[in-house]
Amino acid sequence: VQLQASGGGLVQAGGSLRLSCAASGRIRSHTMGWFRQAPGKEREYVAAILWIGTPYYSDSVKSRFTISRDDTRNTVYLQMNNLKPEDAAVYYCAGNGGSYYYTPDDYDYWGQGTLVTVSS
Repeated sequence: VQLQASGGGLVQAGGSLRLSCAASGRIRSHTMGWFRQAPGKEREYVAAILWIGTPYYSDSVKSRFTISRDDTRNTVYLQMNNLKPEDAAVYYCAGNGGSYYYTPDDYDYWGQGTLVTVSS
């Protein structure tokens, strides 16, 4: 399965963006995740959604971000509200995570990333 992330851009602090991650194949039974990586930092877990639809979030984005999925479109979304300058990063979607869905190594395939820039 190949993933194509989109929706990044430049937004002012307090603004919103919606990222999309379109898969080339069926993702119905897969846990899907979003990670981000800022310059000079390690890749960081953002959110994950189990195949049954249960969402999980990192503490840093909880209550501001919402992960969702549409298995009929093989697409995962990340709605980001009240963006902060520290949210700026390249955002990556990942597929077929396991029990450790919050770790990058637990995923089988990745998208190419989409850049989010937040101005203060």
